[in-house]
Amino acid sequence: MSKSRIEARFAALKAEGRAAFVPYVMAGDPDAATAAAILKGLPAAGADLIEVGFPFSDPMAEGPPIQRAAQRALANGMTLKATLEAIRAFRDGDADTPVVLMGYTNPLVTWGLAAFARDAGAAGVDGLIIVDTPPEEAGPLADACDANDISLIRLATPTSDDARLKVVVSRTSGFVYYVSVAGVTGVKEADAVAVAPHVERVRKASGLPVAVGFGIKTPERAAAIARVADAVVVGSALVDEVAAAVELNEDVTARVLSKVEALAKAVRVARHGLAPV
Repeated sequence: MSKSRIEARFAALKAEGRAAFVPYVMAGDPDAATAAAILKGLPAAGADLIEVGFPFSDPMAEGPPIQRAAQRALANGMTLKATLEAIRAFRDGDADTPVVLMGYTNPLVTWGLAAFARDAGAAGVDGLIIVDTPPEEAGPLADACDANDISLIRLATPTSDDARLKVVVSRTSGFVYYVSVAGVTGVKEADAVAVAPHVERVRKASGLPVAVGFGIKTPERAAAIARVADAVVVGSALVDEVAAAVELNEDVTARVLSKVEALAKAVRVARHGLAPV
């Protein structure tokens, strides 16, 4: 089903006249069982698509919150293989919610690109974002994804000019991920007014939905971005909830899903003139 799950979800949301809410969670954070419970609960909490990070020792695009999440997951023995197993288990109870895997090149090369894409597709992965594989070097990965009906989703940034955008969107499918701020995740805040013309430019260049991520932490900010983008991605704010719950000895799953509910509600009503609560 794979690519068609992403396309079907965006088509349905377009018909509803609203943006998608896309929570990012780190596989295995703070431990495999809790991460699995969070993943299972995301659709009911309002997730339209789900982005799952696989932990890596050198996450170059990530700010401190997601770096720490990766470290917690790695310390508890999380692996890429176990990440796919977690997604497979999620698929046993949810055949419809698109799942996008986000991470870095080295573990995929170690696995073997063709073998990884085959195994990821079999586990129920719909899309793949590999932050450190530039388009010029992505041919083998794109081939492997195409062979297994997985969308290869690329990043566009504020510094991507028109010439670069043509390269970025080549062989991109599902949606384009627009990085709303220059820098790493979880540091600066996204400005919807500044983002809007870039989203339109990326949408025109790609013909695909545009998801905006980096710098979105509050329901108010998520609602503002939802008015100009096709999807809103929130990651650092959610892994911060994991860390806070662990530190306070609270129920991690309940705390994270509560935050997801607030963000998802804000996105859902954003284009209907209602203030997020």
